[in-house]
Amino acid sequence: MDKLLFHPVPKGASGTRVPQAAAASAKTSRELVRGDEPDAGYFQTLEQEGILLNASQIAAVRHGDGPLLTLAGAGSGKTSVLVCRTGYLLSVRRVPPGCLLLLTFSSRAAAEMRERIGRLPGISGRDISGLQARTFHSFFLYFLRRQGASQEIFHDTRRQHILLKAIMRELDLPKDAYPPESLLSLLSSCKMNMGGVDTLPQLTNADKEIKEILKRYEQWKQDNGKIDFDDVLLHAYRMLQERPELLAELQRKYKYIMVDEFQDTNMLQYELIRMIARPLNNLMVVGDDDQTIYSFNGARSEFILEFEKLYPDAKVITLDINYRSGPAIIGLGNGIIKGNTQRRSKTLRAAAQGGLQPRYLRPYTADEEAEAIVEYIASAVEQGARSYGDFAVLYRASSSSRAVLERLLLRDVPYVDYGEGQLLYEHWLISPVISHLRLTVNRRDFAAIEDMLPTLYVSREQGMAHIHRMEAVQPKRGPLIHLLSLPGLAEFRQAAIRERLDMLRHLRELTPLQAIRQIRSRFYDLFILADERHQATLHRETLKEMLDELELSAGRFGSIPLFLDFLDEITSRNEQHRSPGGTEQEDRVALMTIHKSKGLEFPVVMLLGASEGILPHSSALEAGRLKDRQTAEGGGEALALLEEERRLAYVAVTRAKEELFISSPAMHRGRKAPVSRFMLAAFGVGARDARQGAQPGGGSAAGPGSGPGGKGGRAAYAGAARGGGARQGALPGGGNAAGPGSGAGGRGGRAAYAGAARGGGAGSGYSAARDERTGAGTGGAGSFGGLRRSDGAADAAAPSGRTRTVAVWSCPAAACPGWMRVKTGGAEDHLAHKPCPLCGSPMERGTRDVPV
Repeated sequence: MDKLLFHPVPKGASGTRVPQAAAASAKTSRELVRGDEPDAGYFQTLEQEGILLNASQIAAVRHGDGPLLTLAGAGSGKTSVLVCRTGYLLSVRRVPPGCLLLLTFSSRAAAEMRERIGRLPGISGRDISGLQARTFHSFFLYFLRRQGASQEIFHDTRRQHILLKAIMRELDLPKDAYPPESLLSLLSSCKMNMGGVDTLPQLTNADKEIKEILKRYEQWKQDNGKIDFDDVLLHAYRMLQERPELLAELQRKYKYIMVDEFQDTNMLQYELIRMIARPLNNLMVVGDDDQTIYSFNGARSEFILEFEKLYPDAKVITLDINYRSGPAIIGLGNGIIKGNTQRRSKTLRAAAQGGLQPRYLRPYTADEEAEAIVEYIASAVEQGARSYGDFAVLYRASSSSRAVLERLLLRDVPYVDYGEGQLLYEHWLISPVISHLRLTVNRRDFAAIEDMLPTLYVSREQGMAHIHRMEAVQPKRGPLIHLLSLPGLAEFRQAAIRERLDMLRHLRELTPLQAIRQIRSRFYDLFILADERHQATLHRETLKEMLDELELSAGRFGSIPLFLDFLDEITSRNEQHRSPGGTEQEDRVALMTIHKSKGLEFPVVMLLGASEGILPHSSALEAGRLKDRQTAEGGGEALALLEEERRLAYVAVTRAKEELFISSPAMHRGRKAPVSRFMLAAFGVGARDARQGAQPGGGSAAGPGSGPGGKGGRAAYAGAARGGGARQGALPGGGNAAGPGSGAGGRGGRAAYAGAARGGGAGSGYSAARDERTGAGTGGAGSFGGLRRSDGAADAAAPSGRTRTVAVWSCPAAACPGWMRVKTGGAEDHLAHKPCPLCGSPMERGTRDVPV
């Protein structure tokens, strides 16, 4: 891995001061608590156990009666405060353990809290057994059980999905009409706002279908004696409202209530807390409004921002000393989050001094980003500097994990995926597109036929039954043609089937990128976006983003069979990887969204996609145009969305303990992507400058469709799924590679992309072919070598003239420009020839001078 790729500041912020957090006071309870104070003995026992509290922590621990808002910045020791305050109430104030209630959001956090309280000096086993330290769901399930509730918890996600799919079949809907996870999320959101299925809207047919599915789902649960975790809270809330004597009993019993991760509470949880805390209101909440990132789950930052409105006598204490990271990482976090206006003012200080500076990467594409990140991880482990378990790779959206997941699989780097573990190509949105490609190679692929039938508005069950029936009588080389004899088929449907058959015949001559773009432009984009079922459960910008990511992946391959071979290899490796290891990280790289990372910390954090359109996400940037995005903070206002994106960036960088790497790809979805405004703002770069962004290596990449009337040339990628591709590509003879859309009325030249999905990695160049949906060029330069690019010209023509000689595979065919680097130390070492992915000719070993 070329370490020169990493920079001390993000592109576009050169020469500016690197943000640093101020040093915190080193004073602890040893200096701050006088020996003659009544509680000095308690703090001395903590000190003997190595627990040294700072001034703000001591104030929170000592808090007695009345409401307390503890603003706990990232890494500020909030768990220690909760644990020590519990011990203080038990040991110093002599509060009976049965009068304490600690609520948190995860079983792990609750178990850790109980275990740490049990280790405190003077705390007995009886104290721990009488103490309620639970998750919200655990505590209120305990409450319901005591009232005689006997329903079984229905929490197996797989069974929930099976039930929802069965209900959709009962309603004569396609089994994948609505993703089960989206239906469950919608139902949960409804309940967390203290509503039921009856409160769901029914403005459209999709609304009505969803409402009917969920009504039957809820009825099945009721008929079979089941409740889910959301029901636990909702049933408890209704029971306490309907039976005031039960509420009074809880109020008498739990005189001191503490809530962890308060910024994650939704309306239902908050109402339950407030009900039980009355009338004493001895309520201590610990949270950070800067880490409110779950608005889609009902979390509301105003619960912290407006705490004193509900509790005018509340005390507010800020924990602002970070014990997790060095001053440079903390300083970056401070610089990012200060851009938000709807927040409690606080600036974190650093307990530790020194440490490494964050490092920044400006790759050209997501594939180049993945190669750089994974190669760095592998190199650090091979050199003994790190273990795999030290690393976490974080990203804004699951679609951003495609390239790095592939690279980890192909490099055999152990990892644990904390998402769904599903490849992009397995997603319900992407699968029908892949099935069309498979039918160009094998017309009798019945699984592919079944998968694509809904795009012809033909029921899978009805269509496949007819095809199999006709095949038994008269087999065809292309069984899809049997649909033309489907009984009751309207004439326009027959015409659509004939058109699709004709399209499939022509697709086989195209590259995978061209084929996918034609599928999208001819019917698929309209099919997806016109289907209100899809719109009802997934944001339309996310749909487009995933399809654009598929195009980016396909663009690396010169033929459909090569692309499908690669997909089969990746899918096979992913299947082998899914089973072992469970969810514990152990010595594996952690892959997760930023949302999943909250509350965690890692020695090394790799943040992907810190570019405009990714983080902040395009759905937030275009909130004024996209009317279908809503948040709990009211109506989808652009400010609320953008501020939550900024909080996501803040959460991501503050997960790092020792090292932080931030990557900002220069291209996203075929367009230039400036460095994220959040990163640049931390260096004092204004919003306008941040939007302009910096191009890789300080140069400028040719914009979409540069040049009037320009048509993008065919993107001929010399990177095979199993090739040993080079990182740098150039056309033979060192000539210029005309970019898509370059020159008035000109067609861009064929760009040789020297990158491999296996062995050598995605190359450092990206050549976007003509955007067949709009007729406009979407790419920049036709071929890029390395990270230094200027005005869309290939580095082969760079005026510096600096080159180096590398081993390559070269295609001997006179009209073929294909070549790629030889990857040594791998499966290619024994090969004398390998097929050219462009023309199929046997490539030969040789050398080539490439620019540096």
